[in-house]
Amino acid sequence: MHVPRYSVWGIPGIPEVAAGDDLVGLIADAVAAQAQGDAEAALQDGDILVVTSKIVSKAEGQQFPAADREKMIAAETVRVVAERVHAGGTTQIVETRHGLIMAAAGIDTSNVPEGVALRLPVDPDASARALCDGLQARLGLRLGIIITDTLGRPWRVGQTDVAIGAAGVIVTDDMRGGVDANGKPLQVTITVLADELAGAADLVKGKVSGIPVAVVRGLARLVTDKATPGARSLVRSVDEDMFRFGSAEAYRLGYDAALAETRDGGQALPQRVKQQQD
Repeated sequence: MHVPRYSVWGIPGIPEVAAGDDLVGLIADAVAAQAQGDAEAALQDGDILVVTSKIVSKAEGQQFPAADREKMIAAETVRVVAERVHAGGTTQIVETRHGLIMAAAGIDTSNVPEGVALRLPVDPDASARALCDGLQARLGLRLGIIITDTLGRPWRVGQTDVAIGAAGVIVTDDMRGGVDANGKPLQVTITVLADELAGAADLVKGKVSGIPVAVVRGLARLVTDKATPGARSLVRSVDEDMFRFGSAEAYRLGYDAALAETRDGGQALPQRVKQQQD
C-alpha cells in the first residue's frame, strides 16, 4: 500500500546577501556543501525549493533608508484596507501593487542592517522564474520554486508564511466538480498547495535561524513547466472578495453612501459606491 509522505529540510550556509549577488550561485553552492556531508541532501529531479523573499529582495537591490519607510509604504500601497491608531502609532493593512493584503505593504526592517528597510521583490513570480531557470540550467534538474513572505490572517492570531511568487509548481488543486470520499459533490474546494508548502518550509527555515531556503521532496507531481500560473493567480478578484474593507472603512463607505442618498434621492448611489470600491 502506498503511504503518501514528503520531507522538508533547510539549507544552511547561505551567506548574507547583498545587492547584485548571484542568488542562483549562492543557493547551488550551499546545496553542494550540504551534500558533501549528507548525500541525501543533494537536489533531485522533482524537488521544490522554498525561498524567503527577503534574500530575493536583497539580491535585487530593494534596500532603502529606513527614514523613508512611510514614503515607501505609500508608494507600494494601492489602497488602505484597514487602519487602527494605537499608543505606538498607526497600523495600516493595505493592498500592495502585487495584490497582497498585508501590514505596512510588506516593508520590513528585521534581519537587515540598522537604518535600512526592505521592499518586496518588484515581481515575485518573475523572480521565481529567474531562479528556476538558473538552477535548472546549472544543475540539469527539473525543479520548482516558491518565494514566500509572512502574512497575518483575518480572525486568526499570529502570522504564517505564504507564497508570493512561484515558478514550475502547481499552486492550487481545484477540486470543484469532483466528489469527496462519500461521493458528495465538491463545489468550492480549492486547496492552495503553494501556501501549504510555504508554511511547511517555514518550520525548518524560521525567522531567526539564518536559513532562508528549504527543500521539499516527495511532491514531484506538483513540479511542472514554468508556463503554469504563478502566485499572482492566488489573488482573489474584487468580485469574489466578501471582506474587502476593515470595519472602520466599511462604516465610512456606508456613511458616505447614505449621505449621498439623502442628497440626491438615491439617483447616484450605485455609481458612487462603485467608485469608492474601485
